[in-house]
Amino acid sequence: MPVFDAALDAGMRLIHARHEASTVHMADAWARLTGEPGIALVTGGPGHANAVAALYTASMAESPVVLLSGHAPHGELGMGAFQEMAQAEVAAPLTKAAWVTASANEVAGDIDKAMAWAKAGRPGPVHVSLPTDCLENEAAPAPPREPAQDRKRLPHVAAIAERLSKARTPLILCGPATLTKPGRERMAALEEASGIPVIGMESPRGIADPSLGAFAQILARADCVLLLGKPLDFTLRFGRAPAFRAECEFLQIDAEPGEIERTRRAVGARLLATAMADAFTGAAALAGALKPMQGSWRGEVRAAIAYRPSAWDTAASREPNRLHPVQALRPLQALLDAHPDSVFVSDGGEIGQWAQACLAAPNRVINGVAGSIGAALPFALAARLAKPDAPVVAVMGDGTFGFHAAEIDTAARCKLPFLCVVGNDARWNAEYQIQLREYGRERLVGCELLPTRYDQVAAAFGGYGELLSDPGEVLHAAQRAVRSGLPAVLNVMIEGVAAPNIKR
Repeated sequence: MPVFDAALDAGMRLIHARHEASTVHMADAWARLTGEPGIALVTGGPGHANAVAALYTASMAESPVVLLSGHAPHGELGMGAFQEMAQAEVAAPLTKAAWVTASANEVAGDIDKAMAWAKAGRPGPVHVSLPTDCLENEAAPAPPREPAQDRKRLPHVAAIAERLSKARTPLILCGPATLTKPGRERMAALEEASGIPVIGMESPRGIADPSLGAFAQILARADCVLLLGKPLDFTLRFGRAPAFRAECEFLQIDAEPGEIERTRRAVGARLLATAMADAFTGAAALAGALKPMQGSWRGEVRAAIAYRPSAWDTAASREPNRLHPVQALRPLQALLDAHPDSVFVSDGGEIGQWAQACLAAPNRVINGVAGSIGAALPFALAARLAKPDAPVVAVMGDGTFGFHAAEIDTAARCKLPFLCVVGNDARWNAEYQIQLREYGRERLVGCELLPTRYDQVAAAFGGYGELLSDPGEVLHAAQRAVRSGLPAVLNVMIEGVAAPNIKR
């Protein structure tokens, strides 16, 4: 409450969400879209506990989120204080740092430090608990901020550049922190300067990310891979064959020595050169050190990523009054192409993978390496705040919609319109597909949902809704929804098919 009260004097707008996890998801999307820290403010105790779960998604996405949580007064700690909880300890495993502010004099400095820490090195969440006595007591003026250290020097870049220049089929793989719009621009500049394909990776499906087309097949041909802020983790099959050639060499630029050590344990002597730096600094240094690579390799890689099966052009549902995911999604590309700063949000299991394979935009926010679902509605709210004039198209499954459906109310209250497309197959389709594959049709259990009218749910919360089962109406309905000026839900009845696994 002291922060809410102070916001009035500061002229600060508060976007008051319906659930604490939504608040963190909104801050996460804001951070990914702008590159600046997203601030989430929640109450202590159970409010903090609700918020912490969403930190996992932000952490795996390398998103600079600052979670500020209320906290019992210092004088009441250990005395059965209302909502007493070891909040910093609860948040610590999912953050770069977590602590409790010690006094009123340290509030401003702690928040300054948290924002700087969230962005430094490999970006990620930071948590600060704010005891109410620290917020209510009078504080001395905050000391001036120390000037930021210059981190632009990058030793050993020459060795990395030299090895890349000798490779015949090199790749540069970047981690989630570079997949903001400015990060994508930096990646494109590096690729243009070097002639080496620069690929961003942020999907829990890793090399099988449908938005990367047939990338897995081309990756297996690489003779040298630079990991530029990209951990050698499960998304890269830990560098093992057959995902990589057994003799593939590795280079690494990373802000954390622990990640470099993890790579060394995985590939041993095949890790030839390393440097300590964040991904943006590394990209800038490499762009100035590499000469453009000649040959057809870059074109081959880009063709593999762009590849989509020709059968998709005639895809149609086998069920009456249902759409194949491709029919439901491809028409939406026209909305995303209508503005140079449009935003595509993708969430959910199988439908999320189809969306990422079918749609592209200058700004993309997905559920990320964490693979969690449920964040798409809060992501869309934050996208509207970050990009007030651009189309915001969020695609999710019917299961996903249920996590934070009440945020339609937040969008309506705060006048934050966007287009939400719900692929409704009336089941948890990812789990359904696993059970079908592993146990057989006779052992399908616990995957069913009702074919709920999510369009009517949206209307009840003050938004706009339409039910769709005709592929010819998708774009027209989307355009009507956008013209409504409201948070809008298209409830599209789809056939529940497995996510695409793209191969040439």
